[in-house]
Amino acid sequence: MSQSPAFFVRKDILPQLPPPAGETGPVKWARENLFSSPLNIFLTLLGFAAAFFLIYEFSPWFLHSVWNASSLAECRQIVTATWGEGANGACWAVIKERWPQYLFGFYPSHLYWRPVLAFGLLLVAIAPVLFPALPTKMLWFSLLFPAVGYWLIWGGSVWVPVMAVMGFVVGYLAAKIIQPLAGTIVATIAAVVVPMVWWIVLAGPVADLVHGAVPIGLETVRSREFGGFLLAFTIGVTGIVFSLPLGVMLALGRQSDMFIVNKLSVGFIEFIRGVPLITLLFTASLLLNYFLPPGSDFDIILRVIIMVTLFAAAYIAEVIRGGLAALPKGQYEAADALGLDYWKATRLIIMPQALKISIPGIVSTFIGLFKDTTLVVFVGLLDPLKGITDAVRATTDWKGIYWEPYIFVGAIFFLICFGMSRYSMYLERKLKTDHR
Repeated sequence: MSQSPAFFVRKDILPQLPPPAGETGPVKWARENLFSSPLNIFLTLLGFAAAFFLIYEFSPWFLHSVWNASSLAECRQIVTATWGEGANGACWAVIKERWPQYLFGFYPSHLYWRPVLAFGLLLVAIAPVLFPALPTKMLWFSLLFPAVGYWLIWGGSVWVPVMAVMGFVVGYLAAKIIQPLAGTIVATIAAVVVPMVWWIVLAGPVADLVHGAVPIGLETVRSREFGGFLLAFTIGVTGIVFSLPLGVMLALGRQSDMFIVNKLSVGFIEFIRGVPLITLLFTASLLLNYFLPPGSDFDIILRVIIMVTLFAAAYIAEVIRGGLAALPKGQYEAADALGLDYWKATRLIIMPQALKISIPGIVSTFIGLFKDTTLVVFVGLLDPLKGITDAVRATTDWKGIYWEPYIFVGAIFFLICFGMSRYSMYLERKLKTDHR
């Protein structure tokens, strides 16, 4: 008789054991990311060697830093007296002594409160744009801030920015009146032409007339007194704010079926993208006045802002065009099926998705635009990297200083650009609504 097989049934559950040491924590991460292959092992060791060399060579320079001195010679005397003959150390005292110039250029010191207030109001203005959880009513201040910021920084009559804002109001009223009579296209043209006529012909005389009756204003500051990060922020932030809507319009114009609109948009984009920014800046500085009426005094910073904005808008238009091309054809068909006209379909369906796709490219363009503000030194403006640093190094006390100013300015630019990049990543994660 055959014997039946025996079966063993466990009556209790084995306790959970920790994973092997090599399958979790830093050991696993290092094995997968640093030592996963012979090539990775070699590159990791090479990287560690390079990092050790840099730390070994530059750490004494940072550790021997001097923060309190009135000249480069005094810095070197302090380093020698403290660390011995032949020691070398960073002289950060130049930043501590000249930080107002790096921040404000040669802006009058008794008026520093105005750019500081303008910067604080800038943070308030961009907050509802960056963080939708804030009350939407704050967007009204965001729309008015360019006029407020201009008046605070440049000064002069308060009625100049007021009349500039009135141009948008006049254009809006003209469009509302003309639309029922002549249609959307004519109303759109009126919304552009009427403000231009107002600003060129009427805004100045009306502002002078009102100022004569109600003289309200601040002390005027000339553009030649601007410099440092005040200049970089003025050009960079203004260029970013105005280049995005202009880029959207250019992208839509390039996609348009209307021949004239399409060709004008294509011609503008290709011309701007085919010309170096420095050429446009020289055009703004030297040639633009030849096309203005005799005796015109068009502010150099405003000229540079216009050229920088047009330059960035051309690149943003191509980035957004890529987002429009990436949308499936079904999105356009869905908008048509819902009975939406072109403008509603673009505003509600097409453009939100295209902008979401284009976020990395748009932010990259903004970062490049902000860094390109240093090029204004070639048209006589004192940017923080070259203009102010050369002005500081030209003095007798700090003649010969080299690395410290450039490291300081580079670090500030890095922090600002890194913050823009991190916000871009946050926005991408927040708007990522596809299936995971």
